[in-house]
Amino acid sequence: MKAILFSIFFLCSAAIVAQPILSPAKIKLRSGKSFTLDLASDFEIMPAIEGLKRVRFFAKSPDGRIFVTDMYNLTDNKRGTVYILDGWDPETGKFARALPYMSNLRNPNSIKFYRDAAGQDWFYLAETHQLTRRKFTSGEEKPSDTRPQVLATFPDYGLSYKYGGWHLTRTIAFSPEGKLYVSVGSSCNSCVEKEKVRASIIEMNPDGSGQREFARGLRNAVGMRAIGKYVFVTNQGSDHLGLQKPDETFYALKDGADYGWPYCHSSAGRIFADPKIKRRTGCAGVPSPYAAFPARSSALGFDFFDEADALFGIKDAFLVALHGSTNKAIGHGYKVVVMRKGEKLQDFLTGFLRRGQVVGRPCDIMKIGPNSFLLSDDHTGVVYLVKPKRR
Repeated sequence: MKAILFSIFFLCSAAIVAQPILSPAKIKLRSGKSFTLDLASDFEIMPAIEGLKRVRFFAKSPDGRIFVTDMYNLTDNKRGTVYILDGWDPETGKFARALPYMSNLRNPNSIKFYRDAAGQDWFYLAETHQLTRRKFTSGEEKPSDTRPQVLATFPDYGLSYKYGGWHLTRTIAFSPEGKLYVSVGSSCNSCVEKEKVRASIIEMNPDGSGQREFARGLRNAVGMRAIGKYVFVTNQGSDHLGLQKPDETFYALKDGADYGWPYCHSSAGRIFADPKIKRRTGCAGVPSPYAAFPARSSALGFDFFDEADALFGIKDAFLVALHGSTNKAIGHGYKVVVMRKGEKLQDFLTGFLRRGQVVGRPCDIMKIGPNSFLLSDDHTGVVYLVKPKRR
């Protein structure tokens, strides 16, 4: 039934839904910091766990626990950690503790679990320089498999991350058919890459065999999730064309497609050629995005809410975390939006940037119920729970 609903959603625009009414939601952290966010009025938000660093992307283990990555800070470092969020209390909406599952990792951004045909569970870890997997045992608090398999290596040099050029993250996703996808960002803001794997999505089998290019021309597809028969990504636009273009983009990837970077960009959903970097074929055949976000808003993690009892405001819609521009003066992002194909974006959660003060930067969204999700904030090191208000 879900697949049918999703196919209908993908092929046809949903009926236009009114902008959710936002209401003030007061947040008070253990550090003593307090601030107010604005949230869709049918929902409430609370810190589920605090005290992390640069907390990034979630994954649910085969034994039902929540794992999350932490890149520590913005530098290229080996201080990253994968945590188990332990001791969940559904009444309070809080985790009791964060247990370090793995540490001393190089910028761990994305993790996934996969069960093979023989029933063996595997834990996959994407770091800047490599993709590894190891056997996973239910209930373990540290890896019982101490001999990980290296499935792929990635170029790990480039311009300084401080200047927006070095994309340190690698993101992974599994399709329902068991194909593994890896996103490798570009080395720069705007350049012709020397290594083909840059600015691409590669596909492989769960054991690393059969590696091939699935899609390219994506400057930095940080958010990636396979839903139904599609692999969806959020993609970061270039920064050299002004403050209002190009768009940040969202795609339902097509096998073999070239999405244009660095030669072609999107603005207001339309494709245009880069004024300096040209190619003979121009921008002919470059796909238009499934959806677009304001320039510099930095769309990252997302999830799709398609359950039969999903609330009207988010039903058959993506919720997307807009991390926000590093240039606060631009003001784009710093929110969670409702996105439906062919419709105007709707604000769901705002206020992480207010009067020039940053109180958070949304990163990933993981659905944990028909209307509930976890939201990571890699600026403050907080994981939030968002859920419907009790009535």
